[in-house]
Formats: sequence, structure tokens, C-alpha cells
Amino acid sequence: MGLVGVLYGGNSSEREVSLESGAAVYRALINLGAHAELIDPGQDGAIDMLTSNVDRAMIMMHGRGGEDGTIQGLLKTLGVPYSGSRVSACALAMDKWRSKLIFQGCGVPTPKFSVVQTVEELLTAIDNLGLPLIVKPSREGSTIGITKVSRRQDAKVAFDLARRFDVTVIAEQFIKGDELTVAVLNGEPLPVVRIVAPNNNYDYQAKYHSEETRYFCPSGLDSSVDRNIQDVAMKAFEALGCSGWGRVDVMLDQAAGAWVLEVNTVPGMTGHSLVPMAALEGGLTFEQLVLEILRSCDVA
Repeated sequence: MGLVGVLYGGNSSEREVSLESGAAVYRALINLGAHAELIDPGQDGAIDMLTSNVDRAMIMMHGRGGEDGTIQGLLKTLGVPYSGSRVSACALAMDKWRSKLIFQGCGVPTPKFSVVQTVEELLTAIDNLGLPLIVKPSREGSTIGITKVSRRQDAKVAFDLARRFDVTVIAEQFIKGDELTVAVLNGEPLPVVRIVAPNNNYDYQAKYHSEETRYFCPSGLDSSVDRNIQDVAMKAFEALGCSGWGRVDVMLDQAAGAWVLEVNTVPGMTGHSLVPMAALEGGLTFEQLVLEILRSCDVA
């Protein structure tokens, strides 16, 4: 494989998680006997290392700059093979507004939504979509800037929080049911993971720090329901043109209907992360998972 540059850190709001993911992947590569280097593109000398030394790049940068096509475009320009989805797919997946438009056009079930520019528009969305609803920035990850709004009087606080992270704010229909995720690896879905968070609130704390969040893999759902969720997830993944690996987040309503929330093109690889959990259930160790992800470096 030559020298594998593990790109991590960056300058997004998800930097802390990215540092953990990158360090875990780097350790796995070293354990496998690979020649690897940790590279933080936000630090001096990173570009020189990419242009002169790195044979392929393992992208572990979450959020803006790493998951939105930016670093992918740089690597493509430099001629460095890289893991995961290509530039356009990353840009679309990071933008929840535009990805939901594509889902609608391709028949992928996704919650109803409105793009809101003001608090007044959010109040109108509440009238149209009902309460509770979800208010979130269009281009963020890890549930950053997201609020579940249950009362009209909370609209301004929710809007202001989301607007801190993006000029485009989405009001989305709230789906009551099970929170699920489907990892995709080299064209195949991995086993479904079902998530039960404290107070049914799978926020940043519940994702990365809480020991109370419970994960079920196998999901415990009927096998036919699992297959349907995987099919819907793959349809969403392919609709955006994603490749290599990723993760599709899904809600399952009380009528067993699957609703796609978003596609993540550079999911977390920390101790609390879902892709390694699904991979293990599918028969892959963490090290084997890392090697499989590296295979996507050869995808055109």
C-alpha cells in the first residue's frame, strides 16, 4: 500500500471526534504492519507531506472540510488516491437540504421538511408540519445544532442555535419510532444497528460520551424489516452517488416504515462508533474493516 496518510483533525466542529477516529485507524494500520502517518491538514506542512510522500489517503476528517468534498477535491487535484466517496457525492451528502431533494426525486422515503430563513418561516413550518419537529443546520453532523421543538415558544431558540452553524436551516417532520443505522461497505449493507438513547435523545453527548446509550446489533427486529431497512439505506446511498463506505441514518416509524434522515460519507471510527459495531457483527475485526475501507482508494 505504500505510505498511508491518515487525515484527521481539521477545523470543523467535529474536530474532537475526528482526532479519536484518526488515532484509532492509525493504531489499526500500525498493528497490521502498514506504513502509516497521521496528518492534520490544519497544521503546517500537511500539504507538502501529501504531495511528496503519501501514496494513498485514509480520510478520517468529519464535518466540513473533510466530509463535504473539500479534502476530496484537493486529493484528486494532487493525484492522491483516497478512501470513500468522490467529491460530488460528499458535497451532496453533507448538504441535508439538497440530499433530501434528491431522495424525494428518487423515491427514497425521507421526512417532510421546509427550508426556513427566519423565525417567522419556522413558525409557518410548525403550522404545516406539526409539533414536535426537528430544527437543524443543513450542513453539520454529529447532531450539532439540532433541537427537537415541542412548543411554539421554543422556535426562536432552536432557530438561533441552528443558524450559528449554517445560514441554511431545515425544519423537519419528527418521526416517532426506533433510531437505526446501516453501514455500507464496498457495495454491501452491514447488519442494522438499533439505538436506544437516554430519554430517546441521541444527541452529541449520547453518541460520544454516555455509557447509558444502548446499541443492539443484531437489531432485534424481524428479519424482513431489517432487509427493508437495508434496501432503503442502499437506495439512499446510491442516489447520492456514494461509494466505498459510509453510514445511512434511518428512523423506523410505528407502522414499520423506514425514513432516511441522512447519509454520512466519513462516519466515526471511535469506541462508540456504529460502523465498527456493525462490521464486527458481520464478521470483520476493526483491523479488517480498516483494510476494506482502504480498498475504496482504488475506486475511480
